[in-house]
Amino acid sequence: MAKKTTAEKLATIQQGYTLQGATIELGAAIVDGEIHKEAQVRLPLAMMNRHGLVAGATGTGKTVTLHMIAEQLSTAGVPVFLADIKGDLSGLATPATASEKLTARTSALGQEWSARNFPVEFLCLGGDGNGIPVRATITSFGPILLSRIMDLNDTQESSLQLIFHFADKNNLELIDLKDLRSVIQFLTSDEGKAALADLGGLSKATAGVILRELVALEAQGMEKFFGEPEFDTAELLRTAPDGRGVISCLELPTLQTKPLLFSTFLMWLLADLFEELPEAGDLDKPKLVFFLDEAHLLFNGASKAFLEAITTTVRLIRSKGVGIFFVTQTPKDVPADVLGQLANRVQHALRAFTPEDAKALKATVSTFPVSDYDLEETLTSAGIGEAVVTVMNEKGAPTPVALTRLRAPESVMGPSTDDLIRSTVAASSLLVKYGTAVDNVSAYEKLSGSAPVSTGDAAPGLPPVPGSSTLPDVVPGGAAAGSRSAGTAAGSSQSDIDAEARRIEEEILGRPSSRPATGHIPMPAPAPGPAPQQPSSQDSGVLGDLAGVLGGALGGGLKSMVRSMGTQLGRDLMRGVFGTSSRRRR
Repeated sequence: MAKKTTAEKLATIQQGYTLQGATIELGAAIVDGEIHKEAQVRLPLAMMNRHGLVAGATGTGKTVTLHMIAEQLSTAGVPVFLADIKGDLSGLATPATASEKLTARTSALGQEWSARNFPVEFLCLGGDGNGIPVRATITSFGPILLSRIMDLNDTQESSLQLIFHFADKNNLELIDLKDLRSVIQFLTSDEGKAALADLGGLSKATAGVILRELVALEAQGMEKFFGEPEFDTAELLRTAPDGRGVISCLELPTLQTKPLLFSTFLMWLLADLFEELPEAGDLDKPKLVFFLDEAHLLFNGASKAFLEAITTTVRLIRSKGVGIFFVTQTPKDVPADVLGQLANRVQHALRAFTPEDAKALKATVSTFPVSDYDLEETLTSAGIGEAVVTVMNEKGAPTPVALTRLRAPESVMGPSTDDLIRSTVAASSLLVKYGTAVDNVSAYEKLSGSAPVSTGDAAPGLPPVPGSSTLPDVVPGGAAAGSRSAGTAAGSSQSDIDAEARRIEEEILGRPSSRPATGHIPMPAPAPGPAPQQPSSQDSGVLGDLAGVLGGALGGGLKSMVRSMGTQLGRDLMRGVFGTSSRRRR
């Protein structure tokens, strides 16, 4: 094949990056050692939800690249989420200062540069740092992600999933670590032997191991990250009054010694978005672009279930309008099934100091389309702020490979002042909503007997725990369980409730039930009584309507029972791909 001239190489790049819609401007192409500002390298905004990878050795400019991309996304009205591990992304809130060196660089790239700041919302995990506290409830976090933090093996992870199932089934809200600890202590106590036996596959020894790991988490001070008010991930989708996308910057400098915790928390945010957002299809621009820095921490030592959940999330969240960019040192840090979903590549320089490095370099080169560059040489000789780029064009095909001198950010490439960060946090509308932790009634209070238990919150089938108060089961109208109205099946056992739940699933909701057949309960005859109460806001939806209809026909007691079973059914159905739950307590 005849060697191409510089003009021919330039023509290939110019043609490949001539795009019709809105774009993110990445920089100018470098061909045969020279920067050509007439050959601009771009990324289609509509293709940002096809995900991407920003990779390169330490110190090659990965953080500055995501800084620059985040600025342009915000300008285009796209919200951005990024984790600030080193503390220097807070500079997005401060305009940069021009200098001769900066002016020379931007002029060579054909970049029209001006100093600007951007709308930034500062977040921190559980109040550990300067920012709006981000908390999650244990039940929302789910067993798979929690197993990841506690470094449980596959058997212990499966056992933890059974514990979550037990808590869901028995209306024991897992809000913080003490709630989960209380449930495990109950299951390993003499009073919980029957419940533990019913779970199947969960040994007392394994439960003890999980309990010890849980105590270790508390000893490390991690209990502050779990609790209420739980952060609503919809807050990440906001735009500023001027139409620019809000950049949510999660501060993590104090968590560098706990990398597994922050990487797993980032995955919880993404999983919650996956569960909450509706299908959107192809959009002109994404609803959110999510940058996962130090992505290798997500995958090191991850269980098979965890890896499968990440792969599924990455594959499916695209259709919900969310783009994910993994930021790491080499592509081999990302599993092949995930890497295959990343259509946009910004590859900074790699180093080949060891045989293993050389092998990784060859593997990286093999993942790029055929190009006019000698990529092994190019990737080892690229300077700081230069990267090899190929992205997905508007037709879904890869663009030509282009060594690119990347554009300069317009805000400070470093931290903002502490005073600016504190004033921004103090002025945030989120501070009132999430600034103060609360401790609502949950599993700990119910099992310790420090809170009254009503029908809607009861844990059916649980024997009393030492020190707990055994209160009568109260139904609407003030009747106790011993004197229920004729509208309620007297003395209903757990098997009776399961049977009725099965009937509702199969006969009324029209789907097969996973519950064991325990016989059919005859519906009690209608009984005269007061007019049915109007359903409250928490009874909305199909199950709420069902409770209202049956309650009106058969009495308030059965309505309460149906509503309770509806809550159970809903929880069984709402466990997500990571075992997460989208249920909110607001």
